[in-house]
Amino acid sequence: MKIIKKLATKQKDVYSVRPVTIAFFGDSVTQGCFEVYQTSDSSLETVFDQAHAYHSYVKEIFASMFPASPVNIINAGISGDNAANALSRLDRDVLSYKPDLVVVCFGLNDCASGDDGIETYASSLKKIITKIKEAEAEVIVMTPNMMADTLSVHVVNDGYPFVRKCIEGIIEIVNKGVLDRYVEKAREVAAEEGVPVCDVYAKWQSLKQNGADINEMLANHVNHPTREMNKIFAYALVFTMLENR
Repeated sequence: MKIIKKLATKQKDVYSVRPVTIAFFGDSVTQGCFEVYQTSDSSLETVFDQAHAYHSYVKEIFASMFPASPVNIINAGISGDNAANALSRLDRDVLSYKPDLVVVCFGLNDCASGDDGIETYASSLKKIITKIKEAEAEVIVMTPNMMADTLSVHVVNDGYPFVRKCIEGIIEIVNKGVLDRYVEKAREVAAEEGVPVCDVYAKWQSLKQNGADINEMLANHVNHPTREMNKIFAYALVFTMLENR
């Protein structure tokens, strides 16, 4: 991708080439959300830790590959957001920074709308991609991580019924295959628009098929990957950039 060429060029000529800017456009996982705690009968509090979000790891990787080529990171993730709503903030939160590359990752919250919301999701993704292209930035569509499909022993024993109720609703969506269908739609949209896909979802599926416990890889036991699992996003993204020349 052009982003790699720009990094390499900056590495060779630090004075004449402007720094590279990468924007990450998504939901709570992009924002850097991890554990979730119940603070009242119907209130939750989230732990934010951007230092261990996947975009921070991407920056670390590039710092090793191109140490003289600084990378500006735009974290445009918002907890609870979906593609349709994010479209309305694309100009303000992403394109105003004139990024060289935008990584787009939605689906975890979108799938709460069920199968009836898939076409709205697809239409919103297409519009997001089109606007990014019109701004002359590159695009990668990244599929999300898997969510819990069983109730974790940690949730069963935490004594917080509101948390458990929320998670049980998400598990039902997952087990009906709704998230699978949203992810497949994201792949289809990317193919139609001619942009690369960083298929993180497929990697999580492979881990599960090989015996890994999805719940233990989720910091909140529902949809936020652990700090260690965020590294999968980062390395997958870098290899996607390297492989799509």
